[in-house]
Amino acid sequence: MFDRVSLSDLDAQPKWRRPIVLLFLMALTMPIAFNAWLALLNNFVIEVAQFDGADIGLLHTVREIPGFLAIGVIAVILVVREQVLAMISLMMLGAATAVTAWFPQMGGILMITLLSSIGFHYYETVNQSLQLQWLDKKRAPQVLGWLVAAGSAATLVVYLGIERLWKPLELSYDVIYMAAGGTTLVVALLCLLLFPQFEAPTPQTKKLILRRRYWLYYALQFMAGARRQIFVVFAGFMMVEKFGFEVHELTRLYLINLIINMTVAPMLGKAVAHFGERRTLMVEYAGLVIVFAAYGGVYWFGWGLMVAAFLYVVDHIFFALALALKTYFQKIADPADIAPTAAVAFTINHIAAVALPVPLGLLWLASPGAVFGLAALMAMVSFGFSLLIPRHPEPGYETVLTRRAVAQAAE
Repeated sequence: MFDRVSLSDLDAQPKWRRPIVLLFLMALTMPIAFNAWLALLNNFVIEVAQFDGADIGLLHTVREIPGFLAIGVIAVILVVREQVLAMISLMMLGAATAVTAWFPQMGGILMITLLSSIGFHYYETVNQSLQLQWLDKKRAPQVLGWLVAAGSAATLVVYLGIERLWKPLELSYDVIYMAAGGTTLVVALLCLLLFPQFEAPTPQTKKLILRRRYWLYYALQFMAGARRQIFVVFAGFMMVEKFGFEVHELTRLYLINLIINMTVAPMLGKAVAHFGERRTLMVEYAGLVIVFAAYGGVYWFGWGLMVAAFLYVVDHIFFALALALKTYFQKIADPADIAPTAAVAFTINHIAAVALPVPLGLLWLASPGAVFGLAALMAMVSFGFSLLIPRHPEPGYETVLTRRAVAQAAE
């Protein structure tokens, strides 16, 4: 246990003990707990705790605080290896998810959500770092696409189980949370015990790093956090509050998303490799402008359930293109900067995620359509930033302005 293996010496390892296998196991394990929690969340807080829009905004603000503090990962990896931290974080997510239904009041829900969120966000920070360290740049887009598909497959199993068994077996929130969280906890523990510690060729810088040349990546991360938070907090909440979706009905919608993602995600990875990050992100952000504006139309113009459900599915497809942001950073980054910059970027991503839910929850009470209109404006800003990404980014050519500035300096 905890033997160390260099990435250059993998031929001596059996195929099942290689980094790519561990990445896929991690991709399969995390969604079991997180997406079971997410699938039941809106119904749980509305039916059990009687949440309104302001309450759900507060909950998600608390949930995003650990993401905002993900920069603390830099301090943790001074004493704990990234791979070990990833497994511990997964176990924490699983354990907190398992006991979620034991705390049906506001205070308890906020407390257990905070604990599960620490596990989720620290895992996601380290997972992104390990992916970019362990994957070859040429293969990264395709492999990341397959990892997204693997996560969708695991979530499909969770959602299908909920959708098919919720009513016939009269399942409770406690049963689902215990089963999903317990599974994640056990699998993460096995991964910790059975896999060696993989050594990347470039040691990671273990201190806070903010580099001017990464500014566009930081800006895109900030806007992505703002847009994503509006979707995560309010799109599912809308389906329950406005259209009266029950648990199995909302899960059925999630299932449609997953089946599409399992099919599309690998193709999206190939698209990023072929068309490049610039074009891919432009398509994502332009599509999100249309989707969020149409969400507003559901409230402003009385568009019905089918329109809202269709937009929810399309929304997920566009969000899958976000893997292009990872590969953009991989191409421009100093290899030693990957771990600390992943932590910094996660914190930047969550600045808006922490700040927005409460005021947007209050805005939701006055005008739900205005919340989605604001999201459309944010997507437009992201589209403008995407125009600054070079066709072939690399260190020293991080934005289209970089080469122009260098040329002007030479003159």
